[in-house]
Amino acid sequence: MILRLAILPHAPLLVPELVGGAADETEPLRAACVAAARELADSSPHWVAIAGDPSGPRTIGPDISGTFRGYGVDVPVALSAVESSSDPGLPLAALAAGWLRARAGALDVRVELVHPDLPTADCLAVGKRLADEPEVGFLVLGTGSHRHGDASVGRPDDRAGPFDDGVRAALAAADPEALLALDPWLAAELGADGRAAWQVLAGLAEATGPWRCTRSELLVPYGVGYHVAVWETGV
Repeated sequence: MILRLAILPHAPLLVPELVGGAADETEPLRAACVAAARELADSSPHWVAIAGDPSGPRTIGPDISGTFRGYGVDVPVALSAVESSSDPGLPLAALAAGWLRARAGALDVRVELVHPDLPTADCLAVGKRLADEPEVGFLVLGTGSHRHGDASVGRPDDRAGPFDDGVRAALAAADPEALLALDPWLAAELGADGRAAWQVLAGLAEATGPWRCTRSELLVPYGVGYHVAVWETGV
């Protein structure tokens, strides 16, 4: 039974060693993510993470460790608190899951990757399949649009604000139907790589609900939308 879900970004700027002089500026996002991850660990020390990645569909077991070296600094992470084998090619989502696991004090995390372009109906099916997981915390990883304003990573797009406001409203209401209504084409246009993972979450929620949101926040440092939310079972 899944008792709690945490919806978080998987961004290199979560790791203070990777952002150098911007560590203080990015601390609010980091603190919010770690606090939500600790709430997830309070419900279960065993996690399943879902994220979009071009290598998906793919499962990465908890017996793996890696490093953020490819993002500029050799910061080691592990998906389990016990000894593990090293994979220097771990994707960002797995690295972020391992980093969050360690900060939250969870014992292990298995990472389920889906392709970022996975159609909504297939995301729904993956979520329903994962609904049978016994006694785990569920970590949903993905970012919103990277086109918010002149400071954005991508070209500024006036649709970014309404898109991420809609995602935040759906997360705050624990509303799987609203998540399933997200347009995959628009999400891709806006660089919102969390769309597939959020729609897997919707499938999971439909199969296991009702859910309620206990934390919801949207932060937009450097023009990128980062969603932080926690859902718990119950009305």
